[in-house]
Amino acid sequence: MRAQVGIIGAGPAGLMLALLLRRRGIDAVIVENRSRSYVEQRVRAGLLEQWVSDLLVETGVGARLTREAMFHDGIHLAFGGKSHHVDFRKLTGKGVTVYGQQEVVKDLIARLTDDGVPILFEVEDVAVHDLDGDMPRISFRKNGEPGEIACDFIGGCDGFHGVCRPSIPAGLLTTYEREYPFGWLGILTESPPPADELIYAYHERGFALYSMRSATVSRLYVQVDHGEEVERWSDARVWEELHLRLGGVRSLAEGRVLQKSITPMRSFVTEPMRHGRLFLAGDSAHIVPPTGAKGLNLAVADVVVLARAITAFYTAGRSDLLDAYSATCLDRIWKGQRFSWWMTQMLHRFPDGSAFDRRRQLAELAYVTSSTAAATTLAENYAGLPMTW
Repeated sequence: MRAQVGIIGAGPAGLMLALLLRRRGIDAVIVENRSRSYVEQRVRAGLLEQWVSDLLVETGVGARLTREAMFHDGIHLAFGGKSHHVDFRKLTGKGVTVYGQQEVVKDLIARLTDDGVPILFEVEDVAVHDLDGDMPRISFRKNGEPGEIACDFIGGCDGFHGVCRPSIPAGLLTTYEREYPFGWLGILTESPPPADELIYAYHERGFALYSMRSATVSRLYVQVDHGEEVERWSDARVWEELHLRLGGVRSLAEGRVLQKSITPMRSFVTEPMRHGRLFLAGDSAHIVPPTGAKGLNLAVADVVVLARAITAFYTAGRSDLLDAYSATCLDRIWKGQRFSWWMTQMLHRFPDGSAFDRRRQLAELAYVTSSTAAATTLAENYAGLPMTW
């Protein structure tokens, strides 16, 4: 096969890259090792910054989002037995959208399929070759038969455990990483959320988050120890902790638990995000703790930058935007890392934390919820920093 751009990974980053290129008349082929049903049902982040939801509408994949998503003006911060609302809309003129990542993926796949963009699901043995040349290749096996895509560029959108980043020769990448001493145990439950917007709760027993997927389905999390096993947490134990950590600021309805899992907390960045004709995007280049709700949003930002750079190459013969790809993306990525770390350290109980640290956290929360300047900083970062490219 021949394509201008070969994309590895049919997650939000890879699919959005293909759509943006398609709109500019650039052909792409996507390869994905999972099945279509798997990627469409894979539950991940569900919070979109203002500009991302606007982009989905602008690119023609926002019809269902407009009908079904939940549009929020802010969040609640709960601590000390009280709930405090941070109104993003009032502070910055922006809000956020609650719409599951799997729903974004479904919408993108449907549009790309209708547009005739090839998406090869359930491929095996994916590898990349000739990255330093003018025509890199993607090899794979599909239904037991070998296949190959010759292309001008490769979009490495295959996630943290994908093949693209490890294919860059050792010593050419610098990695920055932090592993947090706790994780999140999350449940998906048939019950109404306790508030109309997300509640971030600080409690002496640990952090909790009260989110939602709809008016009748809640996504709820409690902080647990690093390495904790989900089997140790019965439904009854999870509900008990959720009630306790909400601190009485809201009433929490219980319901049937549909799903239960533990998410480790880590920060990861690799630099640069390019080697030759291979460009990393999304989780293949960076991971953020979910506290700041930045993972999906940063991935989409990456491919917006990459699509613009590839378009400039084909339409104007320019390579300067391709050369600047890493620096442009990393500027936003590190700001996202900073904000995610700040939210995480403010709201979680650290196992080595002292009484001094806990008093400092409470003081910081009190400051954020009482100062317009501090609340605006939170709102600007959470709802999405200005687009500077």
